[in-house]
Amino acid sequence: MASLEVEGVTVAYGGNRALDGVGIAAERGRVTGLIGPNGAGKSTLFDVVSGLRRPSSGRVLLDGRDVTRMGPARRARRGLARTFQRLELFGRLSVRDNLLVAAELGPERRRAARAVDEVVDRLGLAGVADQPADALPTGVARLVEVGRALAVRPALLLLDEPAAGQDAAETERFAALLRSLARDGTAVVLVEHDMGLVMSVCDEVHVLDLGKVIAAGPPEVIRNDETVLAAYLGEP
Repeated sequence: MASLEVEGVTVAYGGNRALDGVGIAAERGRVTGLIGPNGAGKSTLFDVVSGLRRPSSGRVLLDGRDVTRMGPARRARRGLARTFQRLELFGRLSVRDNLLVAAELGPERRRAARAVDEVVDRLGLAGVADQPADALPTGVARLVEVGRALAVRPALLLLDEPAAGQDAAETERFAALLRSLARDGTAVVLVEHDMGLVMSVCDEVHVLDLGKVIAAGPPEVIRNDETVLAAYLGEP
């Protein structure tokens, strides 16, 4: 069973549709990519999945249960965590304290300090663990935000442009992290503009354009899809 199922989701603003009958699925143990031009509806879809926005129609299911009318907190308790396109760290807190805030809200709050140590070790953050978040380079700050999501031990992880600001070496290490999360059984959904990362790490890719899914399949199919190329390059 898919960890996440989105069925026929539409988000309308007056006569405009930010999402139009969108359907995707993301399974445990796999990395699912969500790509498309700016304004395609990717972040709006993340808002719907995480409960920040109610769809005009359609539904969202987590592990087979309809959560469309659940708020963000209840979805988080069911194992959903996400990052945002805009960095949302507590700038004056240390890296460790940023992680601790999340861990203390997670399902194993009694062992929050241990959970933080595990995330710091897994992400290679020991060298910056006691530094304030607002002193970090953007690429490292992005990694801390991913770590904060991991601190709650999610079953479904939504990542919104997590590699922005990373250099080539950081991106390569991040790809290895995503693969390891999938091996551990996490369902990872990745919104990302770095096509090299998407094509190397995703098991399946969904392509949005103007609020609709225009293609879905493995990376080797998507990279040669003429409809996808037209959406990105503006060519017929």
